[in-house]
Amino acid sequence: MSAWLRDGTLLTAGTERRTDIFAQLREESRNHAAQVTAPGAGWLASSEVYPRSALALWEAAPTSPVVLPCGTAFDVVNAPAIFGRRMLDQLWTEGPGSGPVATHRGRMMLFAAPGTAQRLPSLLDWEEWGDAVPPLLCHGTGDAVTIPPLTPGDGAGAALGPRWLVAPDTRHPWLPGPDVLLWACVRAARTSSSGGVRISIFPPADPDAKVYDVSRRR
Repeated sequence: MSAWLRDGTLLTAGTERRTDIFAQLREESRNHAAQVTAPGAGWLASSEVYPRSALALWEAAPTSPVVLPCGTAFDVVNAPAIFGRRMLDQLWTEGPGSGPVATHRGRMMLFAAPGTAQRLPSLLDWEEWGDAVPPLLCHGTGDAVTIPPLTPGDGAGAALGPRWLVAPDTRHPWLPGPDVLLWACVRAARTSSSGGVRISIFPPADPDAKVYDVSRRR
């Protein structure tokens, strides 16, 4: 693993003519939530088998999107843009916040804890919500995703390509797990439902089941 990943030393230490992209990231990203920081780039690179090689490639082309494997450092939950925005709003207004988030090809990519891609679909199937939650694409072990570049480029291609909404800014970012994202799906579906339809995170109640007044407990 590169020295830069361990202690912040850049891969190009001692090189005069080459742009010090990671120092630039450290300087420019202080006031930009959508700007990857140097520690955040290190975290992204940790998903690769050879992080040092990944960092060298990014340093050579910092404005180009890259493809990273899922399942080790992170999973990705890929949602339609509008529903994904509702999930993100719920996570930040009433929930614990989110991990890194990106947009690509009209969809929202929420970075999640490893294992989420396997568990979240099972939880959604168990709930049997039908059309309340649109189909989600969950990327985990064996999958790869295209992530935005370290630094935004110029021109129409950059505007149409992947971009960060919440960029990774630490070496160990907090990532929501399947339970948190299940909650966000429920709240997002509830806000988008019409006619006052209430969506519960629990299975339908048995009409013959006994009901207990738990408020009377001491």
